[in-house]
Amino acid sequence: MPENTVGERIKQLRDNQNITVDELAERSGVNAELIKKIEEGDIIPSLTPLIKISRTLGVRLGTLLDDRVQDEPVIVRKGKTERVIHFSGYEEKTDTSNLSFHSLGAGKGDRHMEPFIIDVELHTDDFKLSSHEGEEFIYVLEGEIEVIYGQDRYLLSEGDSIYYDSVVPHHLHAAGEENARILAVVYTPF
Repeated sequence: MPENTVGERIKQLRDNQNITVDELAERSGVNAELIKKIEEGDIIPSLTPLIKISRTLGVRLGTLLDDRVQDEPVIVRKGKTERVIHFSGYEEKTDTSNLSFHSLGAGKGDRHMEPFIIDVELHTDDFKLSSHEGEEFIYVLEGEIEVIYGQDRYLLSEGDSIYYDSVVPHHLHAAGEENARILAVVYTPF
Protein backbone atom coordinates (compact mmCIF):
# COMPACT_ATOMS: atom_id res chain seq x y z
CA MET A 1 0.00 0.00 0.00
CA PRO A 2 1.41 3.47 -0.88
CA GLU A 3 2.24 6.04 1.78
CA ASN A 4 -0.87 7.56 3.30
CA THR A 5 0.31 11.12 3.83
CA VAL A 6 -3.10 12.56 2.86
CA GLY A 7 -4.93 10.48 5.46
CA GLU A 8 -2.29 11.22 8.08
CA ARG A 9 -2.58 14.96 7.43
CA ILE A 10 -6.37 14.87 7.71
CA LYS A 11 -6.16 13.03 11.03
CA GLN A 12 -3.49 15.40 12.34
CA LEU A 13 -5.48 18.52 11.36
CA ARG A 14 -8.67 17.04 12.78
CA ASP A 15 -6.92 16.13 16.06
CA ASN A 16 -5.28 19.57 16.30
CA GLN A 17 -8.73 21.16 16.05
CA ASN A 18 -10.30 18.66 18.49
CA ILE A 19 -12.80 17.53 15.88
CA THR A 20 -14.10 13.96 15.92
CA VAL A 21 -14.59 11.96 12.74
CA ASP A 22 -18.36 12.25 13.21
CA GLU A 23 -18.14 16.03 13.59
CA LEU A 24 -15.97 16.31 10.48
CA ALA A 25 -18.46 14.13 8.61
CA GLU A 26 -21.41 16.26 9.68
CA ARG A 27 -19.69 19.56 8.82
CA SER A 28 -18.21 18.42 5.50
CA GLY A 29 -21.00 16.23 4.20
CA VAL A 30 -18.53 13.37 3.71
CA ASN A 31 -19.54 9.99 5.14
CA ALA A 32 -17.80 9.18 8.46
CA GLU A 33 -16.84 5.69 7.27
CA LEU A 34 -15.19 7.20 4.18
CA ILE A 35 -13.22 9.64 6.35
CA LYS A 36 -12.03 6.77 8.59
CA LYS A 37 -10.94 4.74 5.56
CA ILE A 38 -9.08 7.74 4.07
CA GLU A 39 -7.31 8.40 7.38
CA GLU A 40 -6.32 4.74 7.72
CA GLY A 41 -5.11 4.53 4.12
CA ASP A 42 -7.60 1.77 3.29
CA ILE A 43 -8.96 3.48 0.18
CA ILE A 44 -7.99 5.70 -2.71
CA PRO A 45 -10.39 8.66 -2.50
CA SER A 46 -11.74 10.80 -5.28
CA LEU A 47 -10.84 14.48 -5.25
CA THR A 48 -14.34 15.65 -4.24
CA PRO A 49 -14.32 14.42 -0.62
CA LEU A 50 -10.79 15.77 -0.15
CA ILE A 51 -11.91 19.23 -1.27
CA LYS A 52 -14.88 19.11 1.12
CA ILE A 53 -12.69 17.92 4.00
CA SER A 54 -9.99 20.54 3.37
CA ARG A 55 -12.56 23.36 3.33
CA THR A 56 -14.13 22.11 6.55
CA LEU A 57 -10.72 21.93 8.24
CA GLY A 58 -9.96 25.46 7.03
CA VAL A 59 -6.99 24.54 4.84
CA ARG A 60 -6.24 24.57 1.14
CA LEU A 61 -6.43 21.29 -0.77
CA GLY A 62 -2.69 21.66 -1.33
CA THR A 63 -2.10 21.45 2.43
CA LEU A 64 -3.37 17.87 2.30
CA LEU A 65 -1.37 17.00 -0.81
CA ASP A 66 2.00 18.74 -0.28
CA ASP A 67 5.11 17.39 1.38
CA ARG A 68 6.78 20.78 1.74
CA VAL A 69 5.86 24.45 1.33
CA GLN A 70 7.92 27.24 -0.21
CA ASP A 71 7.28 30.91 -0.89
CA GLU A 72 9.28 31.30 -4.08
CA PRO A 73 8.02 30.19 -7.51
CA VAL A 74 7.68 26.47 -8.12
CA ILE A 75 9.32 25.24 -11.32
CA VAL A 76 8.67 21.74 -12.63
CA ARG A 77 10.93 20.67 -15.48
CA LYS A 78 9.67 18.44 -18.28
CA GLY A 79 9.36 14.86 -17.08
CA LYS A 80 10.36 15.78 -13.54
CA THR A 81 7.12 15.76 -11.56
CA GLU A 82 8.38 14.50 -8.23
CA ARG A 83 5.24 12.98 -6.83
CA VAL A 84 2.34 11.15 -8.39
CA ILE A 85 -0.90 11.09 -6.42
CA HIS A 86 -3.38 8.34 -7.26
CA PHE A 87 -7.10 8.96 -6.98
CA SER A 88 -10.23 7.09 -7.79
CA GLY A 89 -12.42 8.97 -10.23
CA TYR A 90 -15.41 7.22 -8.71
CA GLU A 91 -16.78 8.22 -5.32
CA GLU A 92 -18.36 4.79 -4.81
CA LYS A 93 -15.39 2.74 -6.09
CA THR A 94 -12.47 3.57 -3.85
CA ASP A 95 -10.40 0.40 -4.04
CA THR A 96 -8.64 1.18 -7.32
CA SER A 97 -6.98 4.20 -8.87
CA ASN A 98 -7.89 5.26 -12.38
CA LEU A 99 -6.43 8.77 -12.21
CA SER A 100 -2.74 9.55 -11.72
CA PHE A 101 -2.17 13.20 -10.75
CA HIS A 102 1.26 14.72 -11.44
CA SER A 103 1.28 17.91 -9.36
CA LEU A 104 2.66 21.02 -11.03
CA GLY A 105 2.17 23.25 -7.99
CA ALA A 106 3.30 21.07 -5.09
CA GLY A 107 5.02 23.13 -2.46
CA LYS A 108 3.70 26.54 -3.54
CA GLY A 109 2.32 28.12 -0.40
CA ASP A 110 -1.01 29.98 -0.24
CA ARG A 111 -2.22 28.83 -3.63
CA HIS A 112 -5.86 28.47 -4.60
CA MET A 113 -5.27 26.77 -7.94
CA GLU A 114 -4.12 23.16 -8.14
CA PRO A 115 -2.44 22.49 -11.51
CA PHE A 116 -1.98 18.85 -12.51
CA ILE A 117 -1.08 16.66 -15.44
CA ILE A 118 -3.51 13.75 -15.10
CA ASP A 119 -3.29 10.33 -16.72
CA VAL A 120 -6.89 9.24 -17.24
CA GLU A 121 -7.88 5.61 -17.79
CA LEU A 122 -10.60 4.37 -20.11
CA HIS A 123 -14.27 4.71 -19.28
CA THR A 124 -16.24 2.24 -17.23
CA ASP A 125 -20.00 2.37 -16.91
CA ASP A 126 -20.20 2.63 -13.12
CA PHE A 127 -19.37 6.28 -12.49
CA LYS A 128 -21.19 8.82 -10.35
CA LEU A 129 -21.22 12.57 -10.94
CA SER A 130 -19.52 14.63 -8.23
CA SER A 131 -19.54 18.30 -7.34
CA HIS A 132 -17.59 20.69 -5.15
CA GLU A 133 -17.07 24.41 -4.83
CA GLY A 134 -14.77 26.00 -7.36
CA GLU A 135 -13.90 25.85 -11.03
CA GLU A 136 -11.97 23.48 -13.28
CA PHE A 137 -10.06 24.02 -16.49
CA ILE A 138 -9.19 20.97 -18.57
CA TYR A 139 -6.92 20.88 -21.64
CA VAL A 140 -6.49 17.58 -23.51
CA LEU A 141 -2.83 16.78 -24.15
CA GLU A 142 -3.25 13.25 -25.54
CA GLY A 143 -6.18 11.04 -26.50
CA GLU A 144 -9.85 11.84 -26.05
CA ILE A 145 -11.95 12.46 -22.96
CA GLU A 146 -15.66 12.57 -22.34
CA VAL A 147 -16.88 15.17 -19.86
CA ILE A 148 -20.32 14.74 -18.34
CA TYR A 149 -21.43 18.12 -17.01
CA GLY A 150 -24.91 18.20 -15.54
CA GLN A 151 -27.15 16.69 -18.22
CA ASP A 152 -24.69 17.38 -21.06
CA ARG A 153 -21.87 15.31 -22.54
CA TYR A 154 -18.84 16.72 -24.32
CA LEU A 155 -16.25 14.77 -26.30
CA LEU A 156 -12.87 16.51 -26.30
CA SER A 157 -9.85 15.62 -28.41
CA GLU A 158 -6.19 16.57 -28.26
CA GLY A 159 -5.91 20.37 -28.18
CA ASP A 160 -9.50 20.93 -26.97
CA SER A 161 -10.31 22.50 -23.61
CA ILE A 162 -13.26 23.05 -21.29
CA TYR A 163 -13.69 25.44 -18.35
CA TYR A 164 -16.60 24.93 -15.96
CA ASP A 165 -18.05 25.61 -12.53
CA SER A 166 -17.40 22.46 -10.52
CA VAL A 167 -20.45 22.98 -8.30
CA VAL A 168 -22.42 21.48 -11.22
CA PRO A 169 -22.26 17.65 -10.99
CA HIS A 170 -19.56 16.40 -13.35
CA HIS A 171 -17.29 13.50 -14.27
CA LEU A 172 -14.61 12.89 -16.87
CA HIS A 173 -12.98 9.78 -18.26
CA ALA A 174 -10.93 8.70 -21.25
CA ALA A 175 -13.01 7.96 -24.32
CA GLY A 176 -12.15 6.02 -27.44
CA GLU A 177 -9.63 3.19 -27.52
CA GLU A 178 -6.80 4.49 -25.33
CA ASN A 179 -6.08 6.25 -22.07
CA ALA A 180 -5.78 10.03 -22.15
CA ARG A 181 -3.59 12.72 -20.63
CA ILE A 182 -4.87 16.14 -19.61
CA LEU A 183 -3.71 19.37 -18.03
CA ALA A 184 -6.19 20.23 -15.28
CA VAL A 185 -6.32 23.32 -13.11
CA VAL A 186 -8.68 23.03 -10.16
CA TYR A 187 -9.59 26.25 -8.35
CA THR A 188 -11.06 25.96 -4.88
CA PRO A 189 -12.04 29.15 -3.03
CA PHE A 190 -10.85 29.46 0.51
